[in-house]
Amino acid sequence: MKPAIALPEVHVFEPKVFGDARGFFYESFNERRFAEQTGLGDAVPHFVQDNHSKSAHNVLRGLHYQIRQPQGKLVRVIAGAVFDVAVDVRKSSPTFGRWFGTTLSAENQKQMWIPVGFAHGFVVLSETAEFLYKTTDYWAPEHERCIRWDDPAIGIDWPITDAPLLSGKDAGGSLLADAELFA
Repeated sequence: MKPAIALPEVHVFEPKVFGDARGFFYESFNERRFAEQTGLGDAVPHFVQDNHSKSAHNVLRGLHYQIRQPQGKLVRVIAGAVFDVAVDVRKSSPTFGRWFGTTLSAENQKQMWIPVGFAHGFVVLSETAEFLYKTTDYWAPEHERCIRWDDPAIGIDWPITDAPLLSGKDAGGSLLADAELFA
C-alpha cells in the first residue's frame, strides 16, 4: 500500500470564517485568492458548472475523471463529512499513481482543488453528506472514466471498515494498469 503524499497541484483551502451567535459567514470562492493559493496566477481556470450531490453513509463515489473535456474540480461539503481523494493519473508525472486524501466536512469548511489530470473520489463518513463542486468543463458521460476505488496499485487507505456502497459504474471501474490515462 502506497502512503498518501502531498501532491503539489492538489490544494486544500481553509476559509476564514466569521461567526457569532447569529451564525457564520465565509467567502466560499474568490478568484484572486484562488490564483494566489494555487500558484496559477493568470491561468486560473474558468468554472462552467456547479454540482450538488447527497449521499448516505458509506457511499463511495469514484474514482472519476474525464479523458476528453477534462475537469478540474473545486470541492466542498455543506452537510456531513467525507474522506475526499485525488489520484494522479498522468503517466508522465513523477507522482503518477500516488494519492492524497483529507476529510472535508460542514464543520471544518475545508475545500480541495483537484486539477485536470487527477481522478477524484470520496466516501461518506457521516449519516449523510451533501457535496458541492465547481468544474472547469461540462460533464461528458462519453468521456468519463472510472478507476477502481480499491486498486492495490494505488493503495488508498479509505477510513472504512465495511464494504462501501457503490454504483454499478464504480463497481466495474478499471484497474490503473488497464485504464485510459492522460499522457
